[in-house]
Amino acid sequence: MKTKPVLPTFAEIMSHDQSRVNSLQKRLRVNSDGNGLQGSNATHPANSGDSIGSPSYVVTLGFGTPKNDLTLVFDTGSDITLIHCYPQQDPIFNPSTSQTYKNLTCTSPQCSQLRRRGCATDTNICIYGVGYGDKSYTRGFFATETLTLIPSDVFPNFAFGCGLENVGLFRGAAGLLGLGCNALSLVGQTASKYGNYFSYCLPTFSSSSGTLAFGKEGGPKNSSSLKYTTLSTEPNRPSFYFIDVVAIKVAEQTLSISPSVFSSSGTIIDSGTTFTRLQPEAYAALRTSFQQHMTNYTMTQGAGPFDTCYDFSGHDTVVVPTITFVFAGYVEVPLDFFGILVTTSQTQGCLAFIGNMDASEDGIFGNLQQQTLDVVYDVAGGKLGFGARGCS
Repeated sequence: MKTKPVLPTFAEIMSHDQSRVNSLQKRLRVNSDGNGLQGSNATHPANSGDSIGSPSYVVTLGFGTPKNDLTLVFDTGSDITLIHCYPQQDPIFNPSTSQTYKNLTCTSPQCSQLRRRGCATDTNICIYGVGYGDKSYTRGFFATETLTLIPSDVFPNFAFGCGLENVGLFRGAAGLLGLGCNALSLVGQTASKYGNYFSYCLPTFSSSSGTLAFGKEGGPKNSSSLKYTTLSTEPNRPSFYFIDVVAIKVAEQTLSISPSVFSSSGTIIDSGTTFTRLQPEAYAALRTSFQQHMTNYTMTQGAGPFDTCYDFSGHDTVVVPTITFVFAGYVEVPLDFFGILVTTSQTQGCLAFIGNMDASEDGIFGNLQQQTLDVVYDVAGGKLGFGARGCS
């Protein structure tokens, strides 16, 4: 009998999100040396993880021979794809039942590309390990398997982490689909087919009409409405996609924030972080302006990391000022209502942004602010496209 998934609480979502941000900030600061163990298209439905009790976005793909359909969290901030393998609890992938599973050796080219790796010297099997800021981790064999995106697009010898020890990870999902810019990510391993090009539209939590697509042909239908900004990567901080924020507007008015506030630390776009993190000075300016436009509502005590919250009791409708991010090339991206105000209780809502603790920490453009937008990653072309109302 299938049990109904237990939805994460607001506190659990915040704890998960903050732990992820702590891990990202640490990885962004560290210059890894790569040692030590510590024309085609394929389109898939991309849904909120609510159905499996996950606070992230998920997609279902085929894995192994015969094919198993696995639901994975997709993550633009991760290098490699990680699958819960036997003998873990459900949901799992059992490599012993697949005809095409193969462990990689310690001297294989794929193993040498891992940023954190080890070797089982008695068997010469490559070992991967990934740790996260909340002390959760995954460890296991680095292997290859057949990946099926759609029936016509099958990738043999796809390198992935077969997790034998997974602690505190990927609630409700069978693993994680790595979409970072690293050569071992799905984007890197399918580059010859899709040309380092993918896109998605993240639905709101009340909708299930999102998409994740690979290749230009599977991209947004209304491509003429896309506006492109610069997308960059950094060799010393692999996997992350960097974008240049130049301004923020509230109610069509540009906030008084020096461009150096954004450029001195940098900003990444991330599908796995829920709430956008801003440099302290940028967040202070946003908060002040937002409060000035919300005087018709009663401010109340903050909730968790949110310090700008309102009691909406007695209000049938709530009107908030527009918030627009301006990226390099003066690409303006207006945010959806649900990317501006987060509901923390039946009567309370808060400004859905969090200020970083230190000006040196990178900004993160999170998935809540990306909801309903077509987001196109033309990695080879060095540009990121935004389109309004992609899956609203």
